[in-house]
Amino acid sequence: MNFILNTAWRDSRRSRQRLLLFMSAIVLGIAALVAINSFGDNLARSIDEQAQELLGADLTVTASAVPSQKVKNLLQGIGNERSSETAFASMVLFPRTGGVRLAQVKALEGRFPYYGIWEVQPASAIAQFRTNKERVALVDDALLVQFGANVGDSVRVGEVSFLVAGRVLKTPGATAATAAVAPTVFVPATYLNQTGLVQKGSRVNYKYYYQFAKTTNVPALVKRLEPTLDKAGLSSDTVENRKRQTGRAFADLTKFLNLVSFVALLLGCVGVASAVQLYVKEKITSVAVLRTLGASGWQAFLIFLVQTAFMGLGGAVLGAALGSLLQWLMPVVFGSFLPVEVSVAISWPAIGQGIITGLLIALLFAALPLLLIRKVSPLRTLRASLEADVSGRDPLRWVVFGLIALFVFGFAYWQTRDWKLAGGFTAGMAVSFLVLTGMGLLLMAIVRRFFPRSWSFVWRQSLANLYRPQNQTLILLVSIGLGAFLITTLYLTQTLLLGRVQFSASGQQPNMVLFDIQREQTAGVRDLVKQSGLPVMQQVPIVTMRLETINGRGMAAIRKDTSLHIPEWALNREYRVTYRDTLISSEKLSSGKAQGAHDGVPAVTFEDDFMKRLHLKLGDKLTFNVQGALIETTVGGTRTVDWNRVQTNFLVVFPNGVLEQAPQFSVLMTRVPNTEKSATFQRALVTRFPNVSAIDLGLILKTLDDILSKISFVIRFMALFSILTGLLVLSSSVIISKYQRMQESVLLRTLGASRRQILRITLVEYGLLGLLASLSGIILSVLGTWVLARYVFEMPYAPSVWPLLAVVGTVTGLTMLIGLLNSRDVVNRPPLEVLRSD
Repeated sequence: MNFILNTAWRDSRRSRQRLLLFMSAIVLGIAALVAINSFGDNLARSIDEQAQELLGADLTVTASAVPSQKVKNLLQGIGNERSSETAFASMVLFPRTGGVRLAQVKALEGRFPYYGIWEVQPASAIAQFRTNKERVALVDDALLVQFGANVGDSVRVGEVSFLVAGRVLKTPGATAATAAVAPTVFVPATYLNQTGLVQKGSRVNYKYYYQFAKTTNVPALVKRLEPTLDKAGLSSDTVENRKRQTGRAFADLTKFLNLVSFVALLLGCVGVASAVQLYVKEKITSVAVLRTLGASGWQAFLIFLVQTAFMGLGGAVLGAALGSLLQWLMPVVFGSFLPVEVSVAISWPAIGQGIITGLLIALLFAALPLLLIRKVSPLRTLRASLEADVSGRDPLRWVVFGLIALFVFGFAYWQTRDWKLAGGFTAGMAVSFLVLTGMGLLLMAIVRRFFPRSWSFVWRQSLANLYRPQNQTLILLVSIGLGAFLITTLYLTQTLLLGRVQFSASGQQPNMVLFDIQREQTAGVRDLVKQSGLPVMQQVPIVTMRLETINGRGMAAIRKDTSLHIPEWALNREYRVTYRDTLISSEKLSSGKAQGAHDGVPAVTFEDDFMKRLHLKLGDKLTFNVQGALIETTVGGTRTVDWNRVQTNFLVVFPNGVLEQAPQFSVLMTRVPNTEKSATFQRALVTRFPNVSAIDLGLILKTLDDILSKISFVIRFMALFSILTGLLVLSSSVIISKYQRMQESVLLRTLGASRRQILRITLVEYGLLGLLASLSGIILSVLGTWVLARYVFEMPYAPSVWPLLAVVGTVTGLTMLIGLLNSRDVVNRPPLEVLRSD
């Protein structure tokens, strides 16, 4: 062992800089892994430390219906220090600017939040709001900014105008992203009834916040209350539950980004394998001398494996150090998604994991070319042209390939804990590498087969360099192509998701939904729509009800019978149903018959997947409680529903002749031609019918675009490591082949080539490599997103050409620039100097 270590040390003295260059390719991949894992550890610690701020209280109890007096007595007996919140969606109007939008209205009573800082400007507005005696509101900053409103303006909520007393910058547990999706207007609970917004059929959530003494065992209290709360249809949430849910969500995101970072590491390892292969070819004579002196093939292999291991360790440590610095950027990158303030500190487990992962995978990739050393014959010292010793198949190479695949699968499984996802990731990476490698081999074969001998000297020499001995075509196509594939796929997927929403609203489909229309308002709202020059495309009545019995068994008996496997939420939920005798365009009958009467009993239809989750079958008897009136029904059929259509789709549909006299409200769908018309109509709507709310699909599309842009920025930031790794592999490949290129340059200069011609040859060669690599990655990306559009979203697919051309131009330009900068020494050094140095 001493012989191997001493020899590895001595032999590396002249090659350490080059060996470090080999391993520099893995630095960025390890840096990305360490940065993400360190950030994940810091976030988990911050969530633990600030867990109470996520909830704002020690316990919350939520009800989806107006609590009965019995339930109110139960809620009052839980604790003395409590606050209440009544939350619902409603239109709000800013009279000064004319801005109108659907927002989340929260009527608060009490001192919530009990933990964390409620950031409001000015801070004095909180005390003014909590007196519950002044008609003031606190409004999310995003909503004020959108309509140019300020503190001191008024905001109309229902029938009441409130003074905007404060601008809410942050609410404990909320993020900037959630504020953008559902901006909130906080109003005192005293004025809730005066707004006239809470009516029959309104979807309202009632939440109660509790603060206990520090000595209170909240989990034990909840466990004791849980049966009573479940029976009353109430749900609870504690600090521990919220901490667990939030931690799990961000842990899943961290694992996903780890896989993106791992792609960068794999690209770097491909560069390591290519660089070590060139290094081995240069060292074959030295290996032959060692074999002549008595060293075995395995000893020679171990000597160079030790060299690459130490250099790999150096690259891994450097990458871990860089990752520890990069983690300081993570809170900025994730800023709008974080529910807590993240305190950054060095995470030694993340550093250790990054170093071990990077070192092992780099050694596996380096072992592929190093296996060649075992077969080098001592005859090489006498016959340099001997090739028979290293030719032929080596079964151990397949063993190493298997170990690499197993390592990739193991890492993916470690992150996802799902065999199928891990297998899919491994297979996807293998297919990507194989396709890009195949494209590279095909390119070299085509250039060799159809070589344009009539072209100019510069072009002929550039094309010949693509398949010359020790060329870098394959390695650059794979590394740069895969990086371009990642970036392009992220962009195309984002545009595909946005296009799906646009496609849903295209043509003559509705793009505005009016809901919470009371029975007595139906004719008035319909007339307003027509007076505004808009079509009434659909008007649907909705009745709220709850499930009372299934086949004669009550909810309590069903809950106790675990063999039924009926989800708890299905038993507790409030069902919103409509009535009609026919199917609509977004529905298809999958079994049984459409809703109607069966032996005098109403036969209802269920959405197909929902019926399976309830484990029901055709002919089952169900009793619904329609606001106190019991209605017996049977399951007559099931429907498949296209939920992507902008239509009123329902889980349960009744036939006509059953619910017409029940308390109900309606939903109306129309189509507005532009944003100006939408704003004008919504202002008229909120003025005449303040309780009626409108969902504007155009606003949803804009919000979705903002969210996807933020998510894409996070993923692109991580995918950028793959692009940079590909460019680093390019740089190292050019530097590694510099000696050979100097010899070629001397030969060309000796034969009469000018410095300008050699420069143009270099530019054309790397321009072709960058162009072909980016095109290969884009072709893969377009095929992948086409499959998504065709088989998942079922929509036409026509990607925009200009962004793809921008990716091609950027990648090609960077490849040419880096190739030129690293090759300038080859071009500038005079032939005589190179010959003398040899």
